[in-house]
Amino acid sequence: MAESFKQAPKKSNAPNLQQGSSEVDDVTRALPHAVGPEKSLLSTMLQDPQEYIGGAIEEKLTAGHFYLPNHSTLFGFLIELFEAGVEVELVSLVQRLLDKGLLEKVGGPGYLTELYTYAPSPGHFHHHLQHVKDKFVLRAIIRSSNEAVAQAYEAPDEVPELLDSVEQAILSIRESAETTQAQTLKQTVEEVMRNFQMLLSKEKVSAGISTGFEELDRKSGGLKPGEMFVIAARPSMGKTSFMMNIVEHVCLDQGKPCMVFSCEMSSAQLVQRLLFARAKFAVSQLSRGYSPKKQELERVRNSSIQIVNSKLFIDDTAGISINELRAKARRKKRDENIEFIAIDYLQLMKSRTKQAENSREREIAEISGGIKALAKELGIPILILAQLNRGPEGRTGKSLGVPRMSDLRESGSIEQDADLVGLLYRNKYYAENEEERAALEGKAELVLAKNRNGETGAIPLTFIEELMRFETGPPSEEQE
Repeated sequence: MAESFKQAPKKSNAPNLQQGSSEVDDVTRALPHAVGPEKSLLSTMLQDPQEYIGGAIEEKLTAGHFYLPNHSTLFGFLIELFEAGVEVELVSLVQRLLDKGLLEKVGGPGYLTELYTYAPSPGHFHHHLQHVKDKFVLRAIIRSSNEAVAQAYEAPDEVPELLDSVEQAILSIRESAETTQAQTLKQTVEEVMRNFQMLLSKEKVSAGISTGFEELDRKSGGLKPGEMFVIAARPSMGKTSFMMNIVEHVCLDQGKPCMVFSCEMSSAQLVQRLLFARAKFAVSQLSRGYSPKKQELERVRNSSIQIVNSKLFIDDTAGISINELRAKARRKKRDENIEFIAIDYLQLMKSRTKQAENSREREIAEISGGIKALAKELGIPILILAQLNRGPEGRTGKSLGVPRMSDLRESGSIEQDADLVGLLYRNKYYAENEEERAALEGKAELVLAKNRNGETGAIPLTFIEELMRFETGPPSEEQE
């Protein structure tokens, strides 16, 4: 049986697509290419450089998109001249290529003349540009596939890392193939005026996703794409409840698809918290013989329907690795267009690289850096919980229990990668007697210790313990 398998080549013969190539693959089949459209693009750019070289730049066309090396070299040179503000016309172009020793590499003066007259009309520029891009994508797929096959046959020790790199390579092909059009001036002005009108009407304007906590939104400007928001606290402070309150607001109130990774609690436990917190029903009452009222049952029913109809995705894989998390998040972004990710919590995740095996600090750095990179890659905010060390308990007087950013376990990399760091605490937890505990009932605070793009400071909160729910602002007299 084993003899029927052929040995894969140790080295891929796919071309280096960043340099342009006309090489062929292992079975002598020519790689996908569109030489005619390539010539048409270059011809149009030579005839009207200002219009069409600029258009190619806007469409993110690069030298690597061209199959023939001489086309790749010529396009790269045209871009250099255009960006330097040098006028591009055939006679001076021939001389400049000669001076640079590139004239023969692009095919000589005869080939340049042929290119110049190749496309009689620029009307098919964008159509031919898409042909060139499509062939580039096909070559990139072949290159990535050949590399993956070669690496798989070499039987690497770190299989999860290989799987992650293969998936990332394929996704990067999609990203490079997509062109993001810049906003026109008209669109930008219209957006500014919409925000201005909202300010005039006293509506709240946020650059990111609202958390549901007004003061936090004001200081942070909302959860912005590509940002990593770390919520850190000692155990039993309500980190998970605070995270789920934000998830509730983002997913159920704003209708945005969200994904939650829970390394500690099961999906059933998270949903139970979410459901009863939203219904504002203390489920712990049932164990004391309480009979729910009709209105309470109706609230619970309505909350369950809202959750079922939402786009909330929960993964409760214990000890999930950063590579596995990234792979799952990418798929959910592709399939469901998730707009927000929450992770509970950082220190329960794993990194299975060799470098991380003997260093917990290195492992945390890889996880933290991986999450920040994922937020940027997917263009969405990621909220991650983190555990603090025992520093708060070691303080005395009024500072007892008050957290600091240096209390973050293995804090260096987390502080560096995070765009926002919020330290959550409740003084009641450190009260020395019942009278003091009663006075501190419901009081909580989120200290925004780091905010890369805004102000820091303390944000007062109310914690309703029986509902496992945080609300904005300090407790009212009625709550106290």
